[in-house]
Amino acid sequence: MTKNKLHVKKGDTVKVIAGDDKGKTGTVTTVLVSDQKVIVEGLNLVSKHQKPSAKNPQGGINKVEAPIHASNVMLVEPGTNNATRTGKKLNDGGKLQRYSKKSGNLI
Repeated sequence: MTKNKLHVKKGDTVKVIAGDDKGKTGTVTTVLVSDQKVIVEGLNLVSKHQKPSAKNPQGGINKVEAPIHASNVMLVEPGTNNATRTGKKLNDGGKLQRYSKKSGNLI
């Protein structure tokens, strides 16, 4: 079975290119490889209803970040703040590394 990979990793800065948060940028906090989704800090907030419990006797409505499909986010190139597509190429050590298709710089 092949291991699926995404064009973004945890800690990457990404720009949302589709959906309600289109045009906003944020940092990837979680990558859900099996679902092809990412969770971006502060984006795609949904209301989660909390039932009263011993920890939270009041209950209430909390805002929680929901996953965004990986195809709807684009990596922001470090240093330039431009959204770019990515590719993979072998570096001198024979290891695959991501690079910006816009500028050609390694990421």
